[in-house]
Amino acid sequence: MTRFNLDAYLARIGWQGPHEPTIETLAALTRAHMTRIPFENLDVLLGRGIRIDVESVHAKLVVAGRGGYCYEHATLLQAALEAVGFEPVAHAALVLMPSRPETLRTHMFLSLHVGNAHVVVDPGFGGHGPIVPVPLAEGLDASDGADLHRLVRRGDEWVLEARIDGTMTALWISTLEPRQPEDFLAGNQYVSSSPASPFVNRLMLRALTPRGRTSVLNRTVTVRSGGRAETRELADRAALRALLATDFGFDMPEAEALRVPAVPEWT
Repeated sequence: MTRFNLDAYLARIGWQGPHEPTIETLAALTRAHMTRIPFENLDVLLGRGIRIDVESVHAKLVVAGRGGYCYEHATLLQAALEAVGFEPVAHAALVLMPSRPETLRTHMFLSLHVGNAHVVVDPGFGGHGPIVPVPLAEGLDASDGADLHRLVRRGDEWVLEARIDGTMTALWISTLEPRQPEDFLAGNQYVSSSPASPFVNRLMLRALTPRGRTSVLNRTVTVRSGGRAETRELADRAALRALLATDFGFDMPEAEALRVPAVPEWT
């Protein structure tokens, strides 16, 4: 296999549209990517190493039909956008949400100049990430149905905000300094293996389905649609495996023996 196979990637996300590097193509590719490829940290909880080189990410997310977290999503989408003719730039950010208490800039996202527009795309944030490009300018919102995101300045940095339960909530903060692939290796090692990492201790999943945005935090399943949210609890790990098949697009027998430190009955 080549490091990145554009045809295989486009088939994975169900994209048959134009390849021209326009803002319309960028928006459509980002939506298709996030709709077909879920966010998940199952391999971290299973104790498997997470590789974020293009070939490894392609093998897992495209060939094996799995999902991944920010480094995997952003690396894959960056390769796809470059193959189409865009010039995406990778950046690191500090996550600000209380549900993910982090002190290091361990999040990866992309920015692009497309025509006269400068935008951010963030395919791997998880539950509240934007499905559409967000203008890198104050006062310009990015809306998609009930979803609303915007970037605001905080000193010399930019903060991505999302409307969550009616309140604009900060997701991450970044200097927007360009980063190279090797700059993310230490962050990926920390996120995937440190006892202090939320990804090592919690089950975190997100999928976009016809019913809405399905998010999982430990045993709590939340489905958001049309500005409303419904929650329920996973009865057991068999229920988790069933949810992966119905909402996330893959079966994982190992889920029935998954250990999640934040769920004591699953350890």
